[in-house]
Amino acid sequence: MSPSNNKVVSITPKANEKKVLSAQQKKFNTLTKKIDLQKQRLIEWQETVPLCRKKVIEVYEPLQETFNAHKVEWVHLLDQHYDRSLFGKTDKVKIRHLICEVSESLITDYQMDELKPLFNKYSEEDFDSLTEDRESFMSEMMKDLAKDMFDVDLGDDIDMSSPEMFQAHLHEKILEREEAKAQHRASTARKKTKKQLEKEAKLQEEEDMASQSVREVYRKLVAVLHPDREPDPEEQKRKTELMQRVNTAYGKKDLLLLLALQLEIEQIDPAQLSLIADSRLKYFNKILKEQLLELEQETNSIEELFKVDLNIPSFQRLTPKQLMSTLARDIKDLEMDISVIKRELKLYKKPISFKAWLKTYQIPRDEDSYYEDMIPFDFM
Repeated sequence: MSPSNNKVVSITPKANEKKVLSAQQKKFNTLTKKIDLQKQRLIEWQETVPLCRKKVIEVYEPLQETFNAHKVEWVHLLDQHYDRSLFGKTDKVKIRHLICEVSESLITDYQMDELKPLFNKYSEEDFDSLTEDRESFMSEMMKDLAKDMFDVDLGDDIDMSSPEMFQAHLHEKILEREEAKAQHRASTARKKTKKQLEKEAKLQEEEDMASQSVREVYRKLVAVLHPDREPDPEEQKRKTELMQRVNTAYGKKDLLLLLALQLEIEQIDPAQLSLIADSRLKYFNKILKEQLLELEQETNSIEELFKVDLNIPSFQRLTPKQLMSTLARDIKDLEMDISVIKRELKLYKKPISFKAWLKTYQIPRDEDSYYEDMIPFDFM
């Protein structure tokens, strides 16, 4: 993670003062600490994501392609064994099952459509018809679910090609529903009461005061850092770089970074922060709370993408370190799978050896979630 050059922003009374911090001051310190930690977490994710993608592209995906190629070889080996007189009726039932299971997963997960004829040869149903029936069933099921849970009609144009597409479609329909409700409320709304108008006015005043607080800090920084007012070339260059950071922070309404820059250039010190009146600090805290929420949302959006890929529940925490550790473990597992499948392919090219293993294999029941352990290698 890139180290931060910013000083920690917190309210600290002077050393010779035994002042107890007010509720607003304590809240300020709590928020700045949380924001600093959240920024570090976001930076860690932003630095990890390209490293993860690079490793996936350069290491994981080539291994997966190699493994898939061996699984295709396994399917064709099963096809060759099927017509051998050595294998009886029960053996052939098992071989058909294995061919359909492996080829279906490769077609569905990796778009290996060239295996469709082989699947159709051993399946009771055509692959495309089967897929269409499944998608139709899933579509109807998800429509009913969306209606029951969200009171949303997904319509007939629902895209079930991926969880992301379905979620995007559902989200769009929910937004349409909320917009329709809002328009309906607006068209039927009665005249607002005096109390409602006063509450809205107060909220607007607080928003204006919060924005003004950020502008005041920004103006103080500009007053001492504007490079056009600096005759010394070296100092002008330094102030230009600082002003770029100031403008970036102001554009993002990053109050904490603006205050950190004030500390960095020694325009203020932690003791001076303790002199800020609670009435003003209240607006600082409002901005910081919004900033913390935005940082959390940005970080969570990155985290959620990987949770979907890894089938991790949304409530479970995922860190960049855990992500890279999981990827390293998956790569190691894939390398082991390749080693196993190569060994098994060599062994089961011999019909006698394959028949001996096939005798021990049992076609799993639908409710059996651990049947992968019963096959010679993980072909799913």
